[in-house]
Amino acid sequence: MEHKTMAEHRTKPIEEFLYRDLHPQVFMGTASDRYAGWVGQIYSSHRYGGKISARSKTLGGKVFREEVLPVESVQQFFEHFSILEMDFTFYRPLLDKNSEPTTNYRVLQTYRKYLRANDRVILKVPQLVFAQKVRRGNTFVENPDYLNADIFTRQFYEPACAILGDCISGFIFEQEYQPKRERTSLDEYADMVDTFIRKIPRDDRYHMEIRTESLLSPAYFHVLEKHGIGQVLSHWTWLPTLRKQFAKNHGRFLNSGRQCVIRLMTPLGMRYEEAYAKAYPFNRMIEGMMTPGMIEDTVELMNRGIEHGVGMNVVINNRAGGNAPMIARRISERFLQPD
Repeated sequence: MEHKTMAEHRTKPIEEFLYRDLHPQVFMGTASDRYAGWVGQIYSSHRYGGKISARSKTLGGKVFREEVLPVESVQQFFEHFSILEMDFTFYRPLLDKNSEPTTNYRVLQTYRKYLRANDRVILKVPQLVFAQKVRRGNTFVENPDYLNADIFTRQFYEPACAILGDCISGFIFEQEYQPKRERTSLDEYADMVDTFIRKIPRDDRYHMEIRTESLLSPAYFHVLEKHGIGQVLSHWTWLPTLRKQFAKNHGRFLNSGRQCVIRLMTPLGMRYEEAYAKAYPFNRMIEGMMTPGMIEDTVELMNRGIEHGVGMNVVINNRAGGNAPMIARRISERFLQPD
């Protein structure tokens, strides 16, 4: 009877989508927030039912109607999760080239009004800084500001720190997938990253996500280790499994702040557009969508990090299986299972 009571004590919060107290070194969260599909799970209909707005998103020639809650709902988000990845910062800097605030600057200011002292966010660095190519209309073109340290520092890092301060738990630099014909040599790529890091402010909150498997080379990992930059372990379309990514680095945690970021983005082998269409409207799990082994790999890495005294930040996207809060539940249940 006592064993049953303890088990119920551990699982009841999970049933109610409460993930803040899984473990002192585990920070469970999501990629973005405010999804109306999470009403009844994370958000209360009586609080936000009349405040839902809509916007259109076109993918693969199909128009989707996205329903979103107001920014103030982040207060309820943090009743359930302990980390939030703000990925809207990926699409434009906080200041323009004339040092004028952009719309993202104002959105971040609005978020700040609702964050408590112990709420933590991860910010995605604008693609303008770390993407070799950026979208222009229906095509991708060379980015003239690729690895521009001054743009990162003045137009993003400094204003972000001024607005959010210690609420920032991490910065993610995401390098888009590079087709073989467009890749630089491994040593040249590592040198470029090294030069960029040496020019930006020193900070132990940096993490890099490389979406081209061949670029995950010893030379690249040497650069990360030298500067204390974390390897983002990303469950994404064309990358190998999480365990294989970690093994490429010989199972080391490189971030000098003793933090690691795991991002569960899309099923392996499934493109963004297909994953989005399958998961929409993000209010339920989709049978057969989630990659087998993703949960097990995530929990294994969580436990490895805990053994090494590393904080494990698990960021979940709806596109990884249909509904991020329910994926978090499956991870948490597996994590809390007795050995």
